[in-house]
Amino acid sequence: MFGLGWPEVIVIGIAAVVIFGPKKIPEMGSALGKTLRGFKDEINNPQSGEEESDKDSSS
Repeated sequence: MFGLGWPEVIVIGIAAVVIFGPKKIPEMGSALGKTLRGFKDEINNPQSGEEESDKDSSS
């Protein structure tokens, strides 16, 4: 995990809670998960995005 140990992960987590607040953390985690899922889908199926944009431009 990028050379980070548990103490570093805990400090980063505490800093995130202080900066963003405890109510915002789940929303940010959800958004990050959706973004990573989108990147993963595009890497696995790169042609699907090009076909959709071709259909939009020909309309």
